[in-house]
Amino acid sequence: MLSGPSGVGKSTVLDRLRSEVPGLWYSVSATTRPRRPGETEGVNYHFVTPEQFADLVGRRLLLEHAHFAGHDYGTPRDPVEARLAAGQDVLLEIEVQGARQVRAAPGLGPEAVLIFLAPPSLEELARRLLGRGTEDEATRAARLTAARTELDAEHEFDHTVVNTDVPSAVAGLVQLVVEPRPDPAVG
Repeated sequence: MLSGPSGVGKSTVLDRLRSEVPGLWYSVSATTRPRRPGETEGVNYHFVTPEQFADLVGRRLLLEHAHFAGHDYGTPRDPVEARLAAGQDVLLEIEVQGARQVRAAPGLGPEAVLIFLAPPSLEELARRLLGRGTEDEATRAARLTAARTELDAEHEFDHTVVNTDVPSAVAGLVQLVVEPRPDPAVG
């Protein structure tokens, strides 16, 4: 699982990571937030209404879900469980709240590797949020406030990668996701 504050560059870093580690399956989250320019349904997110999202939650079809910056986000359960059952590595890009839920999930949480993508500084994070130009001032302020809280959760993660620049952040992630894991049958 990859998490980190809004604006840290998760989407940019993940796009590059996915091209460098083609066997890694990326879980597409559901969200109630509006689609940004250039985003594609089913590729970036599954864009749903608040009513559809509530239905997914009510029917326990989400592995995790969180309310963040005025919108809901969640990970569809079935595709993730199917890929894991087939022995495939799965990558989740989720909010800190969602990472906590997955970590606590019986059967899944202990196996999960949580990676925190951190900005080089809070000032740089604020600059990136402003530079995106995709949100109004109130939304940017809410995301920056939430980012301060999320940065405090860094110690809850197994690894931290600092996104000083995209190539070095990707290199750090590649090292983490392709490093050999112990064989569960041995021991």
